Amino acid sequence: MSLSVKKLHPDASLPKYAKQGDSGFDLVAVEDVIIEPGETKLIKTGLAFEIPKGYEIQVRPRSGITLKTKLRVQLGTVDSNYRGEVGVIVDNTYHVYLDDGDFLYKPWTIAEEVASNAEHNIYGTYLIRKGDRIAQAVLAPVAYTEFVEVDELSETERGVNGYGSTGIN
Repeated sequence: MSLSVKKLHPDASLPKYAKQGDSGFDLVAVEDVIIEPGETKLIKTGLAFEIPKGYEIQVRPRSGITLKTKLRVQLGTVDSNYRGEVGVIVDNTYHVYLDDGDFLYKPWTIAEEVASNAEHNIYGTYLIRKGDRIAQAVLAPVAYTEFVEVDELSETERGVNGYGSTGIN
């Protein structure tokens, strides 16, 4: 299957799969973005897609970023009728702690290297650099549904029990 992609920025990177067999293709930041603790930012990709009817693009986190940093990519849906730039919503969940009343200073890139930007140097601040693979996306089919209002739903063993009702073991 082919997917039409339009570069909206000269430095945008066309999507590609990192390895054969990957289900998600990489979305790459098109500009440097600083995300301080507690902030949420929209990371631009410089790309727009012509998604076929009956499909969506699901924007998902990259597991390495989630495991190794306090950055959290929010799940996102790009509908087939959207033609604008695809962005990635990222939260910095890092909590700033005080050491003897002062902030600790150590800014990091998402590769966990010390950033040199002295204006944004609160510990827990991340610098996403232009060209960083910030998220992954999956082209997925969408099942369209006809909704039918009913007075009763069928019974199941689980019933209305949810939100941890099955335990953790």
